[in-house]
Amino acid sequence: MENMKLDIICMGEMLIDFTPGKEERSYICNPGGAPANACIAIARNGLKTGFLGRLGNDDFGKLLKRTLEENQVDVLLPELTDQAVTTLAFVTLYEGGERSFTFVRKPGADILLDASDVEEDVIRSAKILHCGSVGMSANPSRNAHFAAMEMAKKNGKLVSYDVNYRNMIWSFEDAKAVVDRVFPYVDLLKVSDEELDFVGGEENIPTLMKENNISVVIETLGSKGAKYFYAGSEGTVVGNKVKAVDATGAGDAFWGGFLSKLLMSGVTTVSDLNEELVREALVYGNASGALCVQKMGGIPALPTRAEIERFLG
Repeated sequence: MENMKLDIICMGEMLIDFTPGKEERSYICNPGGAPANACIAIARNGLKTGFLGRLGNDDFGKLLKRTLEENQVDVLLPELTDQAVTTLAFVTLYEGGERSFTFVRKPGADILLDASDVEEDVIRSAKILHCGSVGMSANPSRNAHFAAMEMAKKNGKLVSYDVNYRNMIWSFEDAKAVVDRVFPYVDLLKVSDEELDFVGGEENIPTLMKENNISVVIETLGSKGAKYFYAGSEGTVVGNKVKAVDATGAGDAFWGGFLSKLLMSGVTTVSDLNEELVREALVYGNASGALCVQKMGGIPALPTRAEIERFLG
């Protein structure tokens, strides 16, 4: 691991999304999980990525590991666990591509990620550490995430965080208590317009940023685009009008695009940021999300750098 240099480590859950098939009550098995989706989105932009998460020693876990490898992602925990099966999420789709989830996870392999799995050398090898809340919904994985963020902070790495609240997994109160503890570690925060209660409402975002030293907050607005808060300024970058067939993975495609653009622009510290770069990254992220929703499934729909540039061209 000593010589490994990564642009980003994405940490947390990788699972199987069962998305509705063409026949009634049929499901298609797709690799998914927000940090893994974002990781692959970033890898498809030609950047060096590592995935830090626990996978089950079963057919699904093997499929997930193979998916990471096929997308040139470094699998940072290659040994599969026998202690739990890979987590499964069944997706129900509604008109306009909106969706809900049913999770099979009691526990799932992803929750067995342990603080001892987090090596400081590995964290030190990357420019950004990206995490989300799903992997922090139970221990030992929660402690592992805090350990990683602590190491990232200590070594001057950027920390990215996606609130990504799933009410099927844990209560709002429990999730908020954990997310509140996360904020002081975070440099780049993603929150959806439906998750504003986690930040005390949109009007509280500038205060939250000051109190926790958060550099950038991005509020995603679905098809309407995204709003940024940075250095006392705020602004909206409108979305692209496309025909959505499946919103699965769209937020991760967006965030993967956003982080990719920052990395491609040479951002490795907070002082490298400026408002123009944040806006450019949002334009790029919006394009990535717009391309994703036009195809079925999460990871299969994630666009490449060439596709995003062509779309923006």
